[in-house]
Amino acid sequence: MKKKVITTLLVCALTASTLAGCSGSSKEQGAAKTESTGVTSEAAGEKSGDLSGSLTFAIWDNNLNDFIEQNDMVGKFQEQYPNIEIEVEKIKDDTEYWNAMKMRASANQLPDVMFNKPFTLSRFKDYLVDLSSTEASANNELASGYAIDGKVLGIPMTSGYEYVYYWKDMFKEAGVEVPTTWTEFEDAAKKLQEYYGKDNADFMAIACGLKDEWPDYPYMEFMPALESGNGQNWNTMAATDAPFAEGTDINKAYNKIYSLFSSGVLGKDPLGIGNDQATSIFASKGAAIIALGDWGLQNIQSGAADSSELGTFYLPTRNSESDPYNVIVQGDSFMGVTTHSKNQEAAIAFVEWFYSDAWYPDYINFVSSASSMSNFPKEKDPVLAQADELTKDKVLIMYDGGGDDFSSIQNETTFDYKKLGAEMLTNGFDLKTKLAELDTKWAEARTKLQIK
Repeated sequence: MKKKVITTLLVCALTASTLAGCSGSSKEQGAAKTESTGVTSEAAGEKSGDLSGSLTFAIWDNNLNDFIEQNDMVGKFQEQYPNIEIEVEKIKDDTEYWNAMKMRASANQLPDVMFNKPFTLSRFKDYLVDLSSTEASANNELASGYAIDGKVLGIPMTSGYEYVYYWKDMFKEAGVEVPTTWTEFEDAAKKLQEYYGKDNADFMAIACGLKDEWPDYPYMEFMPALESGNGQNWNTMAATDAPFAEGTDINKAYNKIYSLFSSGVLGKDPLGIGNDQATSIFASKGAAIIALGDWGLQNIQSGAADSSELGTFYLPTRNSESDPYNVIVQGDSFMGVTTHSKNQEAAIAFVEWFYSDAWYPDYINFVSSASSMSNFPKEKDPVLAQADELTKDKVLIMYDGGGDDFSSIQNETTFDYKKLGAEMLTNGFDLKTKLAELDTKWAEARTKLQIK
């Protein structure tokens, strides 16, 4: 049995001009190499002994690396594929990972198996093999939702959800029901603020630490995608000159948010507290609602004297109960096979094995994230599971954080959706004027950057 596990640290000191050069040249080289590989899991061979070769598997995730080392991933894989060597290449962090991958893409030296984020799949699309026909793709709940030009270029290892946490006993005392539409959500927050605020001047119906700016992301970042049902909304915006105009999805979403934020339901000084303080206030029931990802549960529970009345529901952004109940889900760590691999069939066999019962169930139970595989479901924490029980008709929106064109325009216009949410709470803020200014800057940036 052959085993080879190598952990390396790559340090890539790249200047902005170098990165730009790599990005430009890599597309041409990739396009020359990847029309369609035609490689399928079936073509990988029915007998594992038929496959041989060496594979490089590049990662930056410390948790995954620890699990690989502790559970002898290479040895277990070689029990089924004794003639395939695996080199695990651990890169220090995601920043160095992306710098290294850009350099190696232009040099035709990408690893056999690499990981991507939703917003980097399009960046490396010319270097990734179509995995649509694999069993791993068929069993993955999210992969097809992130397909590019009809091709599954990466299979996400995990999925992440966003929740509205609330105190059930506080809702009950105030006579508030769990909302299922945006109007109901606003009304519930106002009723909670009025009920508890009359005796507690520091009460906030919705805890949101806007001093840090980023905690408004469940609203400012995700609501445009929820409004449109389009997880690619940032990329869609990059292709138009006036994405903030009246009638657009982001305009509708931001008007909803502004109405909520300016109604007093965030308390008397949301700009004066950060996320840790907001979470602590919610945990001690100085607030009735807080919107956070699944990662927020542990922080809430650790700060609460008693979490038995803690519940969750999904943010209801829809206008009526007849509209789809859109729910954000994010795939993470998209495993893909590169066109630079000299052993693509072996690499695909490795991907299939990784997402099979030989490896994936133990891995997904090791991490806190939710499973992305329909054949290996992971039971949610009972608190988080309540949101699913309340929303049987939810429609999953596969969120993409925006590709290179969006990032370029965003940098040029200094559009920061999280900062904009905090600005909504400042004196004299005018949303209509702000969105008009953004449209002007957006069109100018697209022209300057020659983005079509």
